Amino acid sequence: MRFTLSSTALSSKLSALARVINSKNSLPILSDFVFQTEDTTLRLTASDGENTVVTSVELTESDANWSFAINSSTILEATKSLAEQPITFELVDGRLKITYLNGMFMLPIENSSEYPIVQKVEGECSTIVLKSSVLAENIGRSVFATAQDNLRPVMGGIYFDLTQECLSIVASDGHKLVRTNILGLTSETPKSFVLAKKPATLLNVMLEKDDTDVNIKFNENKAQITFGETVLTCSLIEGRYPNYNTVIPQNNNNEIVIDRQALLSAIKRVVPFANSASNLIRFHIENGNIRLDAEDVDFAKTATEQLACDYNGMPMSIGFKGTAFIDILSNFNCDEIMIKLADPSRAGLVLPAEQPEGQEVLMLLMPMLISE
Repeated sequence: MRFTLSSTALSSKLSALARVINSKNSLPILSDFVFQTEDTTLRLTASDGENTVVTSVELTESDANWSFAINSSTILEATKSLAEQPITFELVDGRLKITYLNGMFMLPIENSSEYPIVQKVEGECSTIVLKSSVLAENIGRSVFATAQDNLRPVMGGIYFDLTQECLSIVASDGHKLVRTNILGLTSETPKSFVLAKKPATLLNVMLEKDDTDVNIKFNENKAQITFGETVLTCSLIEGRYPNYNTVIPQNNNNEIVIDRQALLSAIKRVVPFANSASNLIRFHIENGNIRLDAEDVDFAKTATEQLACDYNGMPMSIGFKGTAFIDILSNFNCDEIMIKLADPSRAGLVLPAEQPEGQEVLMLLMPMLISE
């Protein structure tokens, strides 16, 4: 049994699949890739037991349909440095012979029938269809805000909430929140699920930034996400997501418009001078000017920087965690942002000065107590 394909096509697929596999697995065979030929197509599978990715690559030659499992790290290391060339796999005396232009490998293989079968998403299912670029953009924008909290598992994922108004994609750790409303995508019957951080991160890496469709089929505990030649099947986080809309203030009337990169750079410069435990940065806004102050009394360090801005509101001093504000600003891709404040005790909102087409993006950050 024998097949041939492009070395770079294989290597790129294996590199993406390798992100699924854990360093330690409950079943030894989960450290393997499964190769399965079907006529002129090679199907590749990787899993960690909860998340399974199946993708395919075209073969230039194949003489039979067969399947086997092979250690993922070994085959990945063996093929990733090969220049573009045909690479041939052949079964010889129970071992796998891999031949390329200037050499060959001989590797042991395992019986793929021992590999766990992917459970299908069955029963009462719902479907959401999104453009690949939109889904990738929103996962990339949101995943940093997910919680690392074993007591509230649902907060460790990204919440997809499809209603009669829009699709909201939400992530929050209780201190910061990201919500994007995808306008024009609605459902008469509300549908929702919580996508865990690992499959979300896999999608962020694997999705193409184009207008191809991504089909998300889900039930109460599993999702099947299809894009191009790839299918990701994953377990969902079960539980009720908090009512995120109730924590978003509606009357933040003090509005700042400022260059995002200028503010981000300024915070990065002053945050090393803040207390290492709190990372508190004091924002004083008045008369078209923002002053950033950081202080660490234990080490007698202080820093101050001022920036020009457009400000419509009352003079105000408010404290924010500097590293959290850096995360928020880093996950926008606009030139200017708007910061909307109510008073020093209530959450601040950060939005792009100009919203992306068909979307409403909003980030929220809780303030920190400052002494006058």
